Formats: sequence, structure tokens, C-alpha cells
Amino acid sequence: MLSFFVIFNALKVRNTFFMKIKLNLRQKIAFTVIGTAVILFVFTIGYFTISTKKGYYTNAKDLNLSVTSHYAKVVEGSLNEDMAIVRTLSTAFLEHNQLPFEEWRELIMGMYKQVMIVNPHIDAIWDSWELSYLDPNWDKPYGRWLHICYREEGKLLSKYEKRSLDGDPAVYNSLKLSGKESILDPYASALQTSGLMTSLVSPLYIKGQFIGLIGADLFLGRLQNLINEIKPFAEVEPFLISSQGTIIAHPDTALLAQNVQDVYPIISKNYSIVEMVKSGKSFSFTERDRTGEKRFYTFFPVNVGRTQTPWALAVAVPERVILSQANKSYNIGILVGLIGIILLVTIIYILANNITKPIKQITSLLKDVSEGRIDKSMRPKFNTQDEIAEMGQALTDSIDSLLAKTEFARNIGQGKLDTELKLLIEDDVLGQSLLEMRASLKKAEEDEQIRKGEDDKRRWVNEGLAKFGDILRQNDNNLSKLGDVLIKNLVRYLNASLGGIFIKNEENNPVTYDLSSAFAYDRKRYLQSSFEFGEGLIGTCAAERDTIYLKEVPQDYIEVTSGLGDANPNTILIIPLMIEEDVLGVIEIAAFRSFDDFEIEFVEKLGENIASTLRAVSVNQKTAELLEQSQQQAEEMLAQEEEMRQNMEELQATQEEAARKSFETQGLIDALNASSYVMEYDTHGTIISINDAYLELLGVSREESIGSHHSDNIVMTEEQRLNYEQFWMNLRKGNIQKETNLVRIGRKDFTFVETYTPVKDANGEIYKILKISIDISS
Repeated sequence: MLSFFVIFNALKVRNTFFMKIKLNLRQKIAFTVIGTAVILFVFTIGYFTISTKKGYYTNAKDLNLSVTSHYAKVVEGSLNEDMAIVRTLSTAFLEHNQLPFEEWRELIMGMYKQVMIVNPHIDAIWDSWELSYLDPNWDKPYGRWLHICYREEGKLLSKYEKRSLDGDPAVYNSLKLSGKESILDPYASALQTSGLMTSLVSPLYIKGQFIGLIGADLFLGRLQNLINEIKPFAEVEPFLISSQGTIIAHPDTALLAQNVQDVYPIISKNYSIVEMVKSGKSFSFTERDRTGEKRFYTFFPVNVGRTQTPWALAVAVPERVILSQANKSYNIGILVGLIGIILLVTIIYILANNITKPIKQITSLLKDVSEGRIDKSMRPKFNTQDEIAEMGQALTDSIDSLLAKTEFARNIGQGKLDTELKLLIEDDVLGQSLLEMRASLKKAEEDEQIRKGEDDKRRWVNEGLAKFGDILRQNDNNLSKLGDVLIKNLVRYLNASLGGIFIKNEENNPVTYDLSSAFAYDRKRYLQSSFEFGEGLIGTCAAERDTIYLKEVPQDYIEVTSGLGDANPNTILIIPLMIEEDVLGVIEIAAFRSFDDFEIEFVEKLGENIASTLRAVSVNQKTAELLEQSQQQAEEMLAQEEEMRQNMEELQATQEEAARKSFETQGLIDALNASSYVMEYDTHGTIISINDAYLELLGVSREESIGSHHSDNIVMTEEQRLNYEQFWMNLRKGNIQKETNLVRIGRKDFTFVETYTPVKDANGEIYKILKISIDISS
């Protein structure tokens, strides 16, 4: 607002000065325009130059924030891909009880190796299982089985061992207590010689019980390579820090593993960098570094999985780098402004000189016209777009009008009646007289043209009937082909836009008229449309047995599409194809022009010929269809016989596969009976089956064993009886039960690991209990 007030006062002072001195027209124009333009130009250039400088500074900051955000998301995405691997393994390991633990151990080692081959940045993958979960006899809150696949000297090695038998390490204990996904603060590898590493960890829980951890140890060297790619400006200092402030990646590798509070003490103190990183928020600020130079810092969070310890990517840019482009643009703006003012003054001075020159030229030409001297060389030519040019154009129009009337009279005398005469005004008496003379001569000529036109119409109709007669004779054996050729040629012959033929379908109830062929813009349009008798314009035409001609077509009735766009036709012509009062079909033609009466009569005559041909083609086509149907039925019978033969072969193959599987299953059962003591109970604990090995060990016969109860000969206290009932209740619920029992048979003591497994039938109902006893006596 202040700038406009200053400009207004400057213009007011300029006008007061010009009123006090006497100037000619050229001087007034020059000083007025130049003064105003210079004042406006100076303020405009100044305003936009300063605004541009501010804009460059703001855009540079936004660029730095955008680049930081982008690369933070890249780092976050890379780490989340690895966390997804750990999380997937954690979820998959919940199904470990589907196999014996020894077999599961071999399976997971193979899985680890495949993952590490595909992901060379993973140094190790490991899992830790609580001994209290694996061994029911282990009663301590520490102790674990560790399985690990790791890299050493370019090779993939693996091992498994017991650890923490005397207590959990601090790091493992903290992960165990957190019970959440975690990312460890970067550390130096115990196996690798250089570079930082981190670990991604996911806990294992079954029914709310902590049973172990899954983890992956990652090389962080790839993040160092990524940091080196961040260059939004010529001078930039990007670095990646952990939630504890550890520098993970930095252009100066000597700073790796140091704390941000030691490397950047000023900003760490003034802006609480570590606390802000832990909050997981993005932030930016401007602060001086140790050398006193101002730098713009941008921090953006890196959130890994569901961890609660976010990292952050920071980018620091010297403020002089940000302002360098803005200062350059500012200086260029000032220079351009000075050059512009010089050019503006020069142009306006030349313009003032050019205004007086055409005024003198126009005055001289008006004097010649007033004296009756007129020729083509007297046209003034001005390239300006102002009032002087309009004055010159008005004089030019007057001279051209007189010359045009002379030329018009000469052409009429030579019989050129199409010669046009453009009048400057309606009251031009000489021009009106010349136009009336031309009109009389043209009327006599038009009467002769009408007579010739009637002859051309009759010839056009006769040639059309002959042409379409040949088409009907050449295509009388195929209704579809006849319709395609007929509508294509008819649309072209009538110079229409599109058309369609609707054929009567007596197989439908009620009878319908179905679209058989359509044509538009030299390409076949496969449309599906059907109208009942009396429905729509097609059905109405068939019902009334009369032509329908629409000159006002609804916007949504039909649309013509071409390479230039979509448009609605202006007229619709619908003709019934009728023979002996029977409407065998309907032709619809759409065009962007109106149809003449003789063209409509032509299509009506052609419709009678088409109807006659349709009747003959319909009879021929039905005969051919019956023959084809008979042949198709014969082929279908042969196909059904072949299908029955194939079904018999597949049934035989299925029976053979079932026999093979039955043989394999029996082999597994025989192996189990040979290596273990197997007994089966019903759901109430009654023995229903026992293998020979068990009978031999117990020294009883099968008849003595079958039918006895699991609790026979067992004396239990009240507490033992309750535990015993809970034991069988768990089995009936589908829970596998394991026991280690010391049994004396004869004079010898045996230690058995007994596994009770509920067995379900095809409906998912438990119908028996399978007990497998393994002798682990030393």
C-alpha cells in the first residue's frame, strides 16, 4: 500500500511540472509517457527483485526439507524391509510345534541361509528360545537355546548352543522385558573388522508367555553410501543419528560411532537434539557452527517397524549457499531493470517521432481524394494499432470502395455474376444500384440451373437402384454379409454419417427387431440393440409401416465418434422394409445434413427391394442353419464318448495312487511300532489297542490289556485324583500332554517320555487318544 502511495505522489509532481511549461505535441507525448513509464518501471522492478530474493531463500529451505524427508523415507523403507523379514520369521516360528524340535532346528537353519544369500547386508540371523519353555524340568527364569547363522571370512556358518545358564546378559534381559520389536543402538561387530552394525529384534509369545526372540544383525555400510548421495546443494552435510545420539552415517567417516552431543555441542545444547530425535518429530532451525558460520539444519524421523526408538536423518546447509542463488537473481534483476529503463526511454522517444509523420501523410492523401485523384498507390500503410492507424484504414477503405465498384461493374459486363460487392454502408446508392442489376441477371441463370437439377436427381435415383440391385443379387445367400455390404454402401451413397439395419426376429416372444448390421466412418460398429414391436422409433416405424424423418434429434439418442471428437447427428431417417404388409426389417440412417425428398423416396423404393431379398435370404439361411445344427450334434456325441473314456482312465489312476499311499502309511505305522511303545485309549481312558513291543515289555497278553483302564492299579490321593481328571479333560479338549515317568517292571526301573495325542475323525471330533512311550533309561 505504501508503494502505491509513493507512485501516486511521484506522478502528481510530474503532471504539475508539465503544466507549467509549453511543449509541442511530440514533446508532450515523449515526456509524459517516458516519465510515467520510468517511475512505474523502477518501483515494479524493485518490488519483484526483492520478492524474488525472498522466494529463492524460502524455496531453498523447502528443497532441503523435501530432500531430507525423501531420504529419511528411503532409509526407513530399507530398515522396514529387514524388520518385515524378522517379523515374518517370528510369526512363522509360532508353528514350530508342528515338528519335533530337532527337525525344526534343521529347517530354520536352511531358511536363514536362503535369506542371507538374498540379503548380503545381513551379517547374522539368530533365534533364542527360553529353556523354561523347551524343557518343563527347567525351573529357572534364565537360560536359553541360541541358533545362529552368520558370516565369517566370506562364508555362511551356523551353530546352536545353550547360553545364559548363569543369568541373562543386560541387553538380552532388556529386550526380554520390553516384549516389543526393537532396534539396537549401533555397535561394532564382534566378527567383522570395520563398520557399524545394528540388530532388529522381534519377540516370540505363545498364549501371552514369552518364549524367545528372533533377530537379524545388519551391516550399516549401505546407509553410509546413501548419505553420500544427498547433495541438494553444492555444500551440504548430511548425517544419520540413532535415538541415543550415535552418529550412524556421516560424510566424515572419522565421526562414526561418536555421539552427536560431542560432535555438534552447540545445537545439541540449544535445541536438545537427542530428546527431539526420541520424540519422533521433524524439526528445523538456523544456528551457527563452531566456526561462526550460520547453517540451516533439518531433522526428519526414521521410524523402524513398531519400535519405540526412532532414528533421524539430518541435513545441514550453510546459509551463504542458500542465499547465493537469491543474491545472484537480485543482482541480475537490478541489471535487467537498468537496461530496461534505457531501452524504454529509447523506444518511447522513437514512438513520439513516429506519431507526427503518419498524420502529415494522411492530410496529404485527403487533399488528393477531394480533388478526384484515386488509384491503388494512394493506400496509406501504417503498421501501428492505434487511432492513427484507424484514420489511415478509414481512408484506405474509402479508396478501396470506389475501386471495387469500378471493378464490379466491369465484371458484371463480362458475365461474372458471382462477383461480390461489399458496401461500406446500407445507404450507398451507387452500390445498391449495381447489386440490383446483378440480381436480375442471376435470377435468369438460376431458372436454368433448376431444370438441370431435376434431371440430375432422376439420374442419381436410377443409378442408385441399379447399384443396390447388383448388391442384393450378389449377396443373397448370407443375411449378415448382405446387411454389412448394404448399409455400408447406402451410408456412403447418401453421404450420411452412420446407419443400421434391424431385422425382424420371430423367435423372440414378443417379436423384436434386432440390430443386424451397422456402419459409421468406414468402420464396422458392433452394437447390441433390440426393439419390440411399437417400442422406440424402430418399433414405431415397424408398427405404423411408414417412414419416420426426424429433423430435431435428442442429444442422447445417438452419437458419432471420429478422430476429431464426438458429435450428435442433425437428422434421422427410418424406413420400413415391407413386403405384402409384412415388415421384415427397418433401416435407420443418421446424418449431419438434411435429406431431400427425392433421397427419401429413393430409400423407400430401395426398401421394397431389400424386403424381397430378405425373405429369400432368410429361407436360405434357415436351411443352412438346420444342416449345420445336425452336423454339430454328431460332433458333440463323439466328444462325449471321448470324455467318458478319459474319465475312466483318470478313475483307474486315482485308485492306483490310493493304493500306493495306503502302502506308505502302513510302512510308517510299522516303523513306529518297531521303535516305540504305542497304546491307544478311548476318550474315557479305556485301552482299545496296544502294540506287541508294549505287551512284551509288560509281560501280559493282548486280551488281558484290552478293556482295562488307564488308572487301574493306581492308588491316588485326592489332589492326585484332581490332577488326573484335569489331565484327561485337557486331552478331550484337543491339547497334547507330555509326561516323564519312572516305572518299575519286574525288578528293573524304566524312564519313559510319554506323549498323549488326541486323534480326530473326518468331522473334527476327538474319538481316541494315542500314547507313544519312548524309553530314555540310561
